[in-house]
Amino acid sequence: QVQLVESGGGLVQTGGSLRLSCAVSGRTLANYAMGWFRQAPGKEREFVAAISVSGTTYYQDFVKGRFTMSRDNAKNTVALQMNNLKPEDTAVYYCAAVYRRRGGDVGFKERDYDYWGQGTQVTVSS
Repeated sequence: QVQLVESGGGLVQTGGSLRLSCAVSGRTLANYAMGWFRQAPGKEREFVAAISVSGTTYYQDFVKGRFTMSRDNAKNTVALQMNNLKPEDTAVYYCAAVYRRRGGDVGFKERDYDYWGQGTQVTVSS
């Protein structure tokens, strides 16, 4: 059983930065593709970023050039560095994991992932 715990959320002003972290326990991170999703009130959960076992990253168009996802297998953590934040980024951010045998495989939909964290709130004020 994989357990995920997000941290690093908070309140920032427009243009500010936050670094979200996802701590993975129960299994080693190396064999899992990881994703970040977010959900704003009244809206569907949406894909933000993903990273494959081999380290390839993918980003939703709204965050390209502003967000960077990374993984540290030795520390069993993944991170989402968020720069130039906008009020539209306000949401609960969730970390997700799925076992992947192929190094380049990632998931882009909620149903692609088997394990989820509890979420961390990110609020961007103007």
